[in-house]
Amino acid sequence: MAGLNVSLSFFFATFALCEAARRASKALLPVGAYEGFAREAMRMLVVLGPWAGGFGPDLLLTLLFLLFLAHGATLDGASANPTVSLQEFLMAEASLPGTLLKLAAQGLGVQAACTLTHLCWAWELSDLHLLQSLMAQSCSSTLRTSVPHGAFVEAACAFCFHVTLLYLRHCSPAHRVPAVALLVTVTAYAAGPLTSAFFNPALAASVTFGCSGHTLLEYMQVYWLGPLAGMVLAVLLHQGHLPRLFQRNLLYSQKNKYRAPRAKLAVASRDTQTTAKACSAQEPGSSGVRGPHSS
Repeated sequence: MAGLNVSLSFFFATFALCEAARRASKALLPVGAYEGFAREAMRMLVVLGPWAGGFGPDLLLTLLFLLFLAHGATLDGASANPTVSLQEFLMAEASLPGTLLKLAAQGLGVQAACTLTHLCWAWELSDLHLLQSLMAQSCSSTLRTSVPHGAFVEAACAFCFHVTLLYLRHCSPAHRVPAVALLVTVTAYAAGPLTSAFFNPALAASVTFGCSGHTLLEYMQVYWLGPLAGMVLAVLLHQGHLPRLFQRNLLYSQKNKYRAPRAKLAVASRDTQTTAKACSAQEPGSSGVRGPHSS
């Protein structure tokens, strides 16, 4: 029980530290630097918390759900996920410099989170942290299936995640945040035994790329190319094209929603012709209308 209390304290202390740093960055930094860099770095520190704490599966899923609820309410829309930043770029909602700045912040946040985690483990505040510190140099891979299957699983998880983000992005936070948190939790439960269901290249790189069992190229195929393919497919099916690359809709025909029904067009045409005939019949000198001096 003491180890659980220490791990929970680590998680909530990390979240409180990041929230304080986020508020300070928002007050001190320029708007562009804060939106593109600071909040992404702070978010990465929080995201790594549950995995770094060494929790069991049940507690990890619970904390994951609570984490996404708290994130949706506090962290100003920071994603801490490179595929989300790239999605915004493909949707033409973010510029290339802004996207690169977010990616750099996410990489820096990962390194800061790993440093903080190893520092916490070195303090050996509990037996669990002592074990985590001893296993850090010889960790086992989180990929527990074949590389093609793992890439497919990560792509499917990323596809579901990004489709949900796209469909709920205009909904109120009261509906969007719990829905996304529940989806991430269910996905982690379903795909966790196979790949740990990261569908986050930055998080996967920090947690499992240094572990034995697979090569770096195999990890990149599963945890980088898989989520990226799932994100691109989600944007393509939702939009019908990739707005950053194509203006023409590749999948769905564009119909004019203001087109009038044919019956109404026919009635309007007949009315126009009748009005035109009546006006021509009333013109002076026209056949059928005799002037006052005509004989």
